[in-house]
Amino acid sequence: MAAPPAASFHTPLYAPPAAMFNIVPGYEGTVAGGGGAYIPPPPPSVPMPVPEQAPNTPDWHIPSISEDRAREAFATYVSSKCCYSSDPVSEGVITNMESFNTYRYRLETFIEFRSTEWSQEPYTGQPVDAGVQPAPGPGQSAAQPPAFFQEHKQTIKVPYTSSVKRDCMLCNGSGYRESDKRCVNCSGSGRKNCSPCSGRGSCQCDTCRGKGKLLIFININVKWSIDKDEFVAQDSSGLKVEKLEEVSGKELYKDAQYMVYPVRGFPDASVAQASERLVRDHQGKYAQTSRILQQRQTIELIPVTKVNYMWKGKPYVYYVYGNEFKVKAVDYPDQCCCSVM
Repeated sequence: MAAPPAASFHTPLYAPPAAMFNIVPGYEGTVAGGGGAYIPPPPPSVPMPVPEQAPNTPDWHIPSISEDRAREAFATYVSSKCCYSSDPVSEGVITNMESFNTYRYRLETFIEFRSTEWSQEPYTGQPVDAGVQPAPGPGQSAAQPPAFFQEHKQTIKVPYTSSVKRDCMLCNGSGYRESDKRCVNCSGSGRKNCSPCSGRGSCQCDTCRGKGKLLIFININVKWSIDKDEFVAQDSSGLKVEKLEEVSGKELYKDAQYMVYPVRGFPDASVAQASERLVRDHQGKYAQTSRILQQRQTIELIPVTKVNYMWKGKPYVYYVYGNEFKVKAVDYPDQCCCSVM
């Protein structure tokens, strides 16, 4: 039996035309397939917090590490490099150590974003409730949020929006797709069954799964996500800021509440300025499109120690940084070219 090629039978799910959907008050602008209307956030349910000053700490600085600790970290670093000789570690003489206090400010905003879309599924006898009573408003559908700062997604089917479209738009309610194209598998002779349709000449409709009818309804897609921004105060140590992304520091300040206020009274003015800017940006960014559930800001002090040493009469430098005592060596003096056989 003549049949079209396999690719002609498996048409992907499609987005039905807008006329297929009813108008539901409160959900104007909702389209099929997502990307439609977003739901404005409800007004804050708790009062705005009172601004808090940064804590008054007598000493924001961390003492420089000892020479023994610096040498131990250096030895561990060199041992991890297959082409580095250990001679500069054992023979090098430390001439000076400088500590640099680098502050890292981090702001995290935990938000809830909602959008609506028309969805569809094959109709197999599910309840049809559109028009029974008004659908609840977009902000009235309860969602179960995860713990703060845990990303998650949830889909909520809106009650009283489900209706049946009698005919599937692709198969005209037959449940099957047909084509008069010549089958390339049997060359139109009909002597060889076409595997996609088993020789019937038609295949089950992918959209309605052969039922001929579609149930359409509105879904609310809820997404909880974290927006995070950081600022690292520049120091004069010479270590690239990117290296500090690998390590942690000592937490000096932490503030978590519904909406935080910028840090005040911090010794480094650049950190306070960054806090002011990022808090304003985050709260302005999400005020119209999302709901802020919680904000968290922290300040870490990342210890950076610049170690100057001499080896064979020449000066060299390496850095020990972070709570993990990571090392960055500048122009390590005794390297060899090696290859793995």
